[in-house]
Amino acid sequence: MWEKLLRLDRRWIFVLVALSVLIPLLKPLGLPMKTTEPVLNLYTYIDTLKPHDKAVILVTDFDPSTMPELLPMAEAIMRHCFARKIPLILYGGMYPTFVGMAKMALSRVLPDFPDVKYGEDYVFLGYIPGTSLIILSMGESISKTFGNDYYGNKLDSLPLMQRVKNYDQVALVIDLSGSGTPVWWIIYGYQRYGVRVGCGTTAVSAAQYYPYLQTGQFVGMLGGLKGAAEYETLIERAGIPPGRKTASIGMDAQSIVHLMLIFLIILGNIGYFIVRRKR
Repeated sequence: MWEKLLRLDRRWIFVLVALSVLIPLLKPLGLPMKTTEPVLNLYTYIDTLKPHDKAVILVTDFDPSTMPELLPMAEAIMRHCFARKIPLILYGGMYPTFVGMAKMALSRVLPDFPDVKYGEDYVFLGYIPGTSLIILSMGESISKTFGNDYYGNKLDSLPLMQRVKNYDQVALVIDLSGSGTPVWWIIYGYQRYGVRVGCGTTAVSAAQYYPYLQTGQFVGMLGGLKGAAEYETLIERAGIPPGRKTASIGMDAQSIVHLMLIFLIILGNIGYFIVRRKR
């Protein structure tokens, strides 16, 4: 038996991996999700903001290469803000390729919130060149920095932007990034103007931001697909429509694949030592 197992065609393992991914994606398992402190801190900070008061700026600093981890974060945070009536300013990121991610998130979230009005409840800034200079300039005047929104409207003509002049009327900036841009918001936004900052990042980059969490420079952080799934779980518990829960479904598939691989590794090692002992 063990000899046959060790000689098993590797293509059967490929089939098992494919099924382990496919089945949870088609029929989500809803595996339990433990909420970590950085995610809970970010959620709580937003959840305790007053409706129709200070705004949240959501920055989509990512492209399709990191979209599977970061787009679900954008959708979940948008849903949270819209449900709590917290004004949302959507900034399409530091580079032109990032704007499409913001548009995609909006297109998925808005159908569940038909009462949300553009210009009053949210604004889409789009993209302008300047990187760190944009962060500094927004501290003086957001409307003067951008001039027009993504759709060509004068920002000064929008009711929300008539109230939100600069960071003084902003409760939180959340940068969802696959690179190092969240630190820019600490350097040029938090240190210079005092605006609070949170971030969402890919799992592989999360470790580099923990020093900023420990010193309180970030109010919270979503780390990778798991962080996005945790946030989806939190808003669902609060009765907010979570949408397709793509991060939670992805975590189901990822967890099953990892368990299967661990099982196969253990089984293979047991078989190897049993066969060697017989010889």
